[in-house]
Amino acid sequence: MKTSLRWYGHATIGIHTGEYKLLVDPFFTGNTATQQNPGTLEADYILITHGHSDHVGDAPAIARRTGATIISNAEISKWFSNQGLKTHAQHLGGGYHHPFGYLKMTYALHGSALPDGSYGGNPGGFLLTTLDGKKLYLAGDTGLFGDMALIGDEGIDLAVIPIGDNYTMGPEDALRAVKLLRARVVVPIHYSTFAVIQQDAAAWAARVEKETASRVELMKPGDNIELS
Repeated sequence: MKTSLRWYGHATIGIHTGEYKLLVDPFFTGNTATQQNPGTLEADYILITHGHSDHVGDAPAIARRTGATIISNAEISKWFSNQGLKTHAQHLGGGYHHPFGYLKMTYALHGSALPDGSYGGNPGGFLLTTLDGKKLYLAGDTGLFGDMALIGDEGIDLAVIPIGDNYTMGPEDALRAVKLLRARVVVPIHYSTFAVIQQDAAAWAARVEKETASRVELMKPGDNIELS
């Protein structure tokens, strides 16, 4: 079984694991970091870390077209189900054996109001254990927190973390996060989409590889990597 990850820009991720296609925080319309047409994407599941518009994004339209099940916290799941969409609600610390693997919601330090201003519950991240035992940590929008060390104890194959600063961890805290997570491979996201989160990802990657045992994959929007 193969698992691959594609970065579409900003915080939007595609995961293809076995026969299943997952989209994470599918923000395409209005996202200057990507040229991807959301109307051409297929998805079996859509994972939403929190309620902000640059993460909910095109999820309603994609889910309605594809029939994908949306996975998020209970409040966000209810918001989607009220629109007639299929959902599966989870909450922080809770895991579930989905057909594509075991998915656990993790803590995140952020906000979560939905695009219409309604309550979006607690923000989160996701820890995915694929059917062949690969572990992917999708941090979502978050600041640094010490319990990343506990997530690291799981033995992370790939960690996807924000480095943009202002709204999330910046480069310094993201470096500290890498040291806590101890992932084999790290992918930085949520940077340089807007001027306020502009970052030199190459300089950050050089520091990570100098100071830790992790390898950084600097991806351009549309790039794909396969987990070995």
